[in-house]
Amino acid sequence: MKVIVDQNICASSGNCVMNAPEVFDQRDEDGVVVLLTEQPSAEQTEGVRQAVAACPAQAIYLEE
Repeated sequence: MKVIVDQNICASSGNCVMNAPEVFDQRDEDGVVVLLTEQPSAEQTEGVRQAVAACPAQAIYLEE
């Protein structure tokens, strides 16, 4: 699994960080998503899938 984020459409809601804090962070100045790892571990997969589902801007994509 590869995670892709589109910072240009990020709504800065923080749902990604709440669901997978080891994979996502937010910039301090504006709250836009920051991807910490493109290829999460097997243990992180469920949190990443929840983050994708919870993103109001649909700014997170997965390549399987």
